[in-house]
Amino acid sequence: METKDLSSPLSVPVVDLRDWDDELTSPRFARAFGDALREFGFVRVRGHKLDTNVVDEAYAASKELFRLPNPTKHRYVVKGAAGQRGYTPLKTESAKDCDLPDLKEFWHVGRELPEGHPLSEVYAANVWPEELDSFRPRVSALYESLDNCANQLLRALAFYLDVPDNSFEELTRDGDTVLRLLHYPPLDDSTVLPGAVRAAAHEDINLITLLITSTTSGLELKLRDGSWLSVNPEPGEIVVDSGDMMSRITDGYLPATTHRVVNPDDGHSERFSLPFFVHPRPDATLKVIEHYRNPTLPEPTPDILASDFLGERLVALGLL
Repeated sequence: METKDLSSPLSVPVVDLRDWDDELTSPRFARAFGDALREFGFVRVRGHKLDTNVVDEAYAASKELFRLPNPTKHRYVVKGAAGQRGYTPLKTESAKDCDLPDLKEFWHVGRELPEGHPLSEVYAANVWPEELDSFRPRVSALYESLDNCANQLLRALAFYLDVPDNSFEELTRDGDTVLRLLHYPPLDDSTVLPGAVRAAAHEDINLITLLITSTTSGLELKLRDGSWLSVNPEPGEIVVDSGDMMSRITDGYLPATTHRVVNPDDGHSERFSLPFFVHPRPDATLKVIEHYRNPTLPEPTPDILASDFLGERLVALGLL
């Protein structure tokens, strides 16, 4: 299929989060943000409050992590956690309905809750590489910053969708949100697999995803006409996309857009990425918002617990 790039008039819309902080411009921001997700499923966000040093430190930690020898990294595979914490090796995860594994390895860090919290026994515990003393504080700082940014964006979406301001924050408070440290290694004899790509075409599972600008390009989204559009954010921007859970509770009004990460032309460049997958609490019910029940569509799918929906998708990805 055809791939379009930003040299064409069509590109992913850009919004400035500082407009949400201003009472006069916040409605305009919410409309632009929501409309972009409705049309493209993706939007580029600038003007956020993420500290550049926090982002740089997290990328540095990620690079140090994936430079560790494979036997060391494999010690941090968490059995029974379905890849939701710790290390997942290269060629483990596959896109839904795809027979070939993705050419990537990753490390998951989840929410840390105080002892005695009702969900502290539900979530798998985080694991931290003993070889890297600064890894935990660097990555934890980024998790907290992205969590705060996500709450701002979710409030804007609540305004756009005409639901109470705290609707999504209530859904995601203490939720199973995951930060993924993602590494796409160079395509050499040890990593290449005929026909496989860095990340095959897929939709995200969760409500929204926040993706800090990656170290190299390669992300593409699928347009309604079936062609692919390169998503090339400017340095410092955050790319936001809506996932299957958001599509489900809006009855498709905010779609989950298919996207992929293609292999580099030269085959040699590696890519690091830091997606932040915003999830509800596992006991939250995914239910269509009443005024988004679309009479022209089939009856909405039945209500489902967030934990059950996630479990179904992890099975489809080959992680469970």
